[in-house]
Amino acid sequence: MEDLGSQEIAQETPTGDVFIAPSIHQDDILLGRSYTHHSPIPQSIIDDMTIECVLGVDEAGRGPVLGTLLGPMVYGLLYLPLDAHRSLLADSYHFDDSKVLTPTVRSSLMAALCARDTKLYQNCGWAARVMSARDISAGMMKPTGTYNLNAQAMDATIELIKEVFAKGVNVKEIYIDTIGSPSVYQKKLERIFPTTTITVAKKADSLYPCVSAASVCAKVTRDAALEVCFQLYKDPDVEGAAMVVDGWGSGYPSDVRCTKWLKNNMDPIFGWGCECRFSWGTAKDLLDMKGSAIKIDWPTPDDDNGQAMRVTDFFTTTPEDGADETNELATWFGRPATEAIF
Repeated sequence: MEDLGSQEIAQETPTGDVFIAPSIHQDDILLGRSYTHHSPIPQSIIDDMTIECVLGVDEAGRGPVLGTLLGPMVYGLLYLPLDAHRSLLADSYHFDDSKVLTPTVRSSLMAALCARDTKLYQNCGWAARVMSARDISAGMMKPTGTYNLNAQAMDATIELIKEVFAKGVNVKEIYIDTIGSPSVYQKKLERIFPTTTITVAKKADSLYPCVSAASVCAKVTRDAALEVCFQLYKDPDVEGAAMVVDGWGSGYPSDVRCTKWLKNNMDPIFGWGCECRFSWGTAKDLLDMKGSAIKIDWPTPDDDNGQAMRVTDFFTTTPEDGADETNELATWFGRPATEAIF
């Protein structure tokens, strides 16, 4: 679990005027559904689909306890012609790791990426995979075959890249901020995309402009998703809205506003809505606190000494102690001929 300083928390907390990008699908976010958004293929690539491109991938929201409805984990992807990589992204627009850019600068860059009259829009394609907290937790809390966060993140990255290839984009170089061991991750990607030069590195969002830009796409999408969700709680018609006047902050457990929101908005039976990652320790600890939540004992197969009801039990007659009882469903269409005769 990450501990952030006050300055880092400020950088991670979205502002009220965050840019609402096309990657914000409000209905999906509010219902806790994962989804993927792709921008149109830029005109400079459409004009010549053989042009060689570079592609970068990075994420936002991997650490926070709060996910969709309040903010999912988002994987961002950006691609553009290889010859414009550094000149456009680094020299002209000064993209950098989203964590060192202020929320205002991030929003400004994302707005430029979505504005038709900019060189960014005309040369860059981008995508976002929005992974809901509900789906993340469901995978991590499966009773068998746990689908851990690294595996979910890797699958999201691979799917995003495959979808760009499926559009016919000629991707020649891929740069990715690492998930786990860079060498292991890179070898797996090289097996899947054998015709492409792939680099997986730590701090790739600070080293490669396309990863920096992907980082901004991911972070602004997450920031905007948090803002969409917060509007729901600011609605005076929503019960408990007055309890979030300070907001829920960055979503990190070291952020006092985040933990305060979790404590003040915990339902004793259901905990929270699909905005919270129940698989994270902070959520589990709050639910396990004495007197915080109602403990429920779910029936297990052993509760009835192995005599669990089966569907077929409703279609058979089992008289007890010689009683002449008849199961109405079993004789609905009459008795079998053998039974009637003998």
